[in-house]
Amino acid sequence: MMIETATVTVTPSGVQAEGETSLTAMEKKRKAKIEKQEQEEVVLEKQIPKPVGYKILVVLPTVEETFGEGDIAKSTQTMRDEYILSMVGAVIDMGEQAYIDEAKFPTGPWCKIGDYVVFSAHTGTRFRVGQQEYRMMNDDSIEAIVDDPGALSRA
Repeated sequence: MMIETATVTVTPSGVQAEGETSLTAMEKKRKAKIEKQEQEEVVLEKQIPKPVGYKILVVLPTVEETFGEGDIAKSTQTMRDEYILSMVGAVIDMGEQAYIDEAKFPTGPWCKIGDYVVFSAHTGTRFRVGQQEYRMMNDDSIEAIVDDPGALSRA
């Protein structure tokens, strides 16, 4: 329950309200938790490496902790294996020399920031920042662009 106190002023240009809102203890606690999470995300974002040269930074999708729609939990090893064997991700950054070699890429870049891409499961340097896993890979490691990454699964 939020308690509000407001002062309403009527002028020829319209109605204006000024007021203060007081939050319940639970709302204050939730607001503080959200603010703390936002601050932690900013700190983690600053820790993500910037690709240099011809490297591409790809973020991997979050691995589900349970199987399908059920409540059967995956083991830590299974979740690790799914990360390792990931073959799809989203391009979030590129080095300044990615795709500029016209001899190697005569038709231009194979992908752009924001694209979901397919790559070999063992491609690139794997690393984690916070709970999120990333891959740093060469620009020529991209094998395809996909519209729906959730539609793909390993054969």
